[in-house]
Amino acid sequence: MTPLFTEDVELRGHIIDSLILPKAFDTIMDMGGDFDVLHIEVGRHKEDPSYARLRVKAEDEETLHEILAQLQNLGASLVTAQDVRTEPAPKDGALPPDFYSTTNLPTEVRINGRWVPVYPIEMDVAIVVDWENETAMTKPMLEVKKGEHVVVGHAGIRVRPLERSRQADVFSFMQSDVSSEKPKKLMIHEIAREMRQVKERGGKILVVAGPAIIHSGAGPYLAALIRNGYVDVLFGGNAIAVHDVEAALFGTSLGVNLQSGVPVEGGHRHHMRAINAIRNAGSLRAAVEQGILTRGVMYEAIRKGITLVLAGSIRDDGPLPDVITDVIEAQKAMRAALPGVELVLMISTMLHSIATGNMLPATVKTVAVDINPAVVTKLADRGSWQAVGLVTDAELFLRELTTALDVEMDEAL
Repeated sequence: MTPLFTEDVELRGHIIDSLILPKAFDTIMDMGGDFDVLHIEVGRHKEDPSYARLRVKAEDEETLHEILAQLQNLGASLVTAQDVRTEPAPKDGALPPDFYSTTNLPTEVRINGRWVPVYPIEMDVAIVVDWENETAMTKPMLEVKKGEHVVVGHAGIRVRPLERSRQADVFSFMQSDVSSEKPKKLMIHEIAREMRQVKERGGKILVVAGPAIIHSGAGPYLAALIRNGYVDVLFGGNAIAVHDVEAALFGTSLGVNLQSGVPVEGGHRHHMRAINAIRNAGSLRAAVEQGILTRGVMYEAIRKGITLVLAGSIRDDGPLPDVITDVIEAQKAMRAALPGVELVLMISTMLHSIATGNMLPATVKTVAVDINPAVVTKLADRGSWQAVGLVTDAELFLRELTTALDVEMDEAL
């Protein structure tokens, strides 16, 4: 190969023990490029950062740009000091052809000679720059307005990769492939310890909850976590709310008695009767205030005053009046609830969990729980040391978690 196009990049930090440097080498070669190591300094102690300067080579400019884009996702910065480049958005909800698509990692852009952090951190969105006020913010494509200055290319962009934690917690020592054979009790107790630490420092905990929590009989455990202050934000869909109300009003979920596990006569209508009861009341909050809804996850969420976002789907029965049926408005409500969240528990709901994960910075610690290993793998593999997966059912996980947190259960539940 006779490379005609080159660019110098540099990597800083714990790039060796976090495997960032070898990933950079692999990326360059896998994409048909070549490289020279111009300079390298290896930290002598665990706390010491390392530094590497590489000359990246490619046969054509397009390949070089593609390689540089991937290297930036690993935290590489161009050596040549340039301001970020922007182009005006051609119309509302559309971006320039060469727009920069963000990662979920902390990012900075160079504006008028100084590095400016980009907020909020979110993957697969655009960066809009205000040159006059020297600020940069992420925006979903749909929210970009005509004429706004959208970042293009790679120049003047710096991504800060996450480094492997040196603390022996669940997010550092359970990073192997997802497996149902991992020591669940140990992991859950470590998650409980992390939850306590988040609350002690004033952080928020988000739970993304699926209807299997109710079907499996785990609703009382989640309700207890909410009642005891371990949940600040609750995301879900129409289904978990409907079946939680069904359980509260009729003692069933999908018509199955939650105490005996036996289908009850006429139980197939219970979820529709539950929806009707809430719609007649006007809302979940109104049902609580009127004494119609007196227990369960939704009851505790409303009584505790936590942030509740129920995002609907095309298959919903009803839906409940609290469910946001416009997906764009649901996304906005979810984004608005994320500031301050430090830990997320994603329990038995793949689609809502994926949607949430796409909005989260990589710095937010994430626990994915599902009985299906494929789902856990999809949710936990966020390119981060901050995600852990647990293959188990919702009831076992939440029961053990409430025990680890010494949460008292309400006998009425």
